[in-house]
Amino acid sequence: MKFAVTRLSAVSSTNEAAKELARAGAPEGTVVTADEQTAGRGTKGRSWHSAPGLGLYASVILRPPAEALAVLPLAAGIAAGEAVAKSSGIAVRLKWPNDLLWQGRKLGGVLCESGFTGAEFDFAVVGIGLNVGHGLGDFPDELRGRAVSLRMAAERAIGREAVLAAFLQELEIWLKRLDRQGGAAIAAAFASRAVPEIGAEIVVDAGEGPVAARYEGIASDGALLISTPSGPCRFLSAEIIRIL
Repeated sequence: MKFAVTRLSAVSSTNEAAKELARAGAPEGTVVTADEQTAGRGTKGRSWHSAPGLGLYASVILRPPAEALAVLPLAAGIAAGEAVAKSSGIAVRLKWPNDLLWQGRKLGGVLCESGFTGAEFDFAVVGIGLNVGHGLGDFPDELRGRAVSLRMAAERAIGREAVLAAFLQELEIWLKRLDRQGGAAIAAAFASRAVPEIGAEIVVDAGEGPVAARYEGIASDGALLISTPSGPCRFLSAEIIRIL
């Protein structure tokens, strides 16, 4: 895949900018990155703290087959984790469906969104937000103790461009693996890098409030598998909000 990177100083959201380009016909491999996001978003529409000049904020336009969409966030998460390891030597764990954790603290995440023309799938945008150059004082008070950066974890400066280059390389590798081996291989690879351990007690929110459950792993189609007092459940759209 040929990547073409557009670098912006500030944007509301790199995902929104990438979606506008995709709707205008931008090809697969178009990348939007910015020094600052004024309205960065994470899971479920939450704001993503995007300190100017400190984080990697980038979005990639993809046009995969529609059947790949369910596991695309997992492939992107793996790629992000591998890019962190390659560029900084930091080993991260993945929390389904889209968080990157280092020693239990959030280092970053991915946000995948789809675009449709009528009822027909048209494109996907894979966004990554990664804390790179932050010191502890660069995080808002409410995030200190819960967030971490590559600089803090590696105890040295890490270049954002190096992380972006590694991410694009890894994303291409894992997209090719998805194409060759299918979603089950991606789900298994994600599960091998994931927290919590099988059998751990967790709290899950699938949109109807928190539910206490036991983590049972990830299905071959990328679904979260849990067990509750009322029986087993699977979710393609949910969030692990706490590991007990």
